[in-house]
Amino acid sequence: MLAMLSKAHDFILKNARLLDRQLFAWLFEGGSRDAVLRALLAYQNPDGGFGNALEPDKRDPGSQPVDVEVAFHILEKLDAFDHPCVLQACDFLAGITTPEGGVPFALPTVMDYPRAPWWNVPPEPPASLNPTASLAGMLLAHRIQHPWLERAVPYCWQAIAENESTEYHDLMPMIAFLQHAPDPRRAAGELERIRRRIEVNQLVSLDPTASGYVHPPLDWAPTPRHWTRGLFNDAIIQTDLQRLLAQQQEDGGWSISWQPVSTAVELEWRGFRTIEALYTLKAYGVEIR
Repeated sequence: MLAMLSKAHDFILKNARLLDRQLFAWLFEGGSRDAVLRALLAYQNPDGGFGNALEPDKRDPGSQPVDVEVAFHILEKLDAFDHPCVLQACDFLAGITTPEGGVPFALPTVMDYPRAPWWNVPPEPPASLNPTASLAGMLLAHRIQHPWLERAVPYCWQAIAENESTEYHDLMPMIAFLQHAPDPRRAAGELERIRRRIEVNQLVSLDPTASGYVHPPLDWAPTPRHWTRGLFNDAIIQTDLQRLLAQQQEDGGWSISWQPVSTAVELEWRGFRTIEALYTLKAYGVEIR
């Protein structure tokens, strides 16, 4: 464990994107916040959106909703939601909003570039809670005011009320919205419905040795402040922290559990995943050295 951070540092320097190298330095080594911002803004397009494979599994240079979501998550880590790029990205979201009031999972331009099969979308994709709810939730959390929310918030309420999905990538955006939704009592009712769905369907992988594309407790509760932390007792969290620690590979990085588009994409993801693993460990009080 004493060599955990130094091994991760070595992996990041050898393999990760510039953005992730700068983010690693900021989070764990006292690096430059401005350097992270400069690297992130290289992924922003003139339309205000983010693209250029910021989310690595689709290689579309154009702006995509999920790339905006990834950018927002990074800005949260930097405590930089007051940066002008946020409102510029909101302008982009407003321009791609469907009649339902939300943004699609992906725009059809994704089909013109190498991509993982789950990024295939029809020519006119409908609105999707993933990532609309996550985007709206982060904007609400940081008290951002923009006309896009006037349509996105009602869409999220209605879509969540009608939704019975048991998919992790649907439920986590819903939770992100409900944690910061403008009607806490209504949100509490929907969160309780989601909690029952998670428990009844046994959506959390509690086996530390499980392999494949599973979602253990720390995937659901990546920080102690997340709503889903309340789903797990301390013993479950401690067991999962040990699992996460043990998953650091010999080369210093953490692996991914899905088939990447290419070897280069795998390394991009592993750099991202390594930072996320360390960030979660640090958030739960594990000494990062």
